[in-house]
Amino acid sequence: MTDTSRRSAQHADVIPGSVAVILNPNRLEDPDELRDHVAHRLADAGWPEPAWFETTAEDPGTGQARQAAADGAEVVLVCGGDGTVRAAVQGLAGTDAALGVLPGGTGNLLAGNLGIPAEVDGALDVVLRGDRCRIDVGVTGDLTFVVMAGIGLDAAIMDDAPTRLKNAAGPVAYVVAAIKHLFDDELHVEVVVDDAEPLRRHARTVVVGNVGRLQGALELLPDAEADSGVLEVAVIAPRTAWHWLHLLAGVALRRRHVPRRELLRGSHVVVRTARPERRQVDGDVIEPSTTLEVSVRPAALRVCVPCGC
Repeated sequence: MTDTSRRSAQHADVIPGSVAVILNPNRLEDPDELRDHVAHRLADAGWPEPAWFETTAEDPGTGQARQAAADGAEVVLVCGGDGTVRAAVQGLAGTDAALGVLPGGTGNLLAGNLGIPAEVDGALDVVLRGDRCRIDVGVTGDLTFVVMAGIGLDAAIMDDAPTRLKNAAGPVAYVVAAIKHLFDDELHVEVVVDDAEPLRRHARTVVVGNVGRLQGALELLPDAEADSGVLEVAVIAPRTAWHWLHLLAGVALRRRHVPRRELLRGSHVVVRTARPERRQVDGDVIEPSTTLEVSVRPAALRVCVPCGC
């Protein structure tokens, strides 16, 4: 988080008057056990009994989050994967309710980028004793996201990662899908950032990020900060297996200059392709299109973060 965010952070030293919890039961081994555990932790801290919501196939969290905010919830805990968190953010952005992330999915990328522990008790400690900061959100069409949006290879990987393998082996499912698509046809892309001249490239994928870290602590977008007021862009363009190895090694070693990765930044990004391509927002695959247009809403979301972040 930036210095400005640290100065504006508020410590969670005031017990909220109203709390809500949104659960994705499909991401939990024992939803009832988690309910009891969260309720006991909140009660022990003197917090009020929360209102409980569950996601459904028809509404993965947006309506529940909007209802919780409308009911006056000051803190809304969300337990699920990146898709559940993204859906809840859709309903919370622009409100005064603070998002508390209880990671429960395969990637948990927002939690990882904000330093929120992956296990429930650690994440609850952040909610109960951490800070409250405002972060940016990205917007594409009528969808809001907090991690990354992309067009091309990354969306294909998300789309084709086997669900059963994700449930059983987590990130391994994405590796399997990635191998399948490493040598797909290149995209012919035009990238326009703010008012700059269009960049025309051959690429595998273009990723627009609000934060920069992938699974395994890989820094795809090394300059990304969740509260910077701008978005970071990576144009990824390896052509051969050797290119892929160099790219992955450079990212893994956190080098600033990595072959076949071009970095850009701005508040409004338009990516156009020669033919419709798969797209994704925070891991949710959306309708293919020849355009991915993304803008930033600075400081639109309050979120519970570890002290000092």
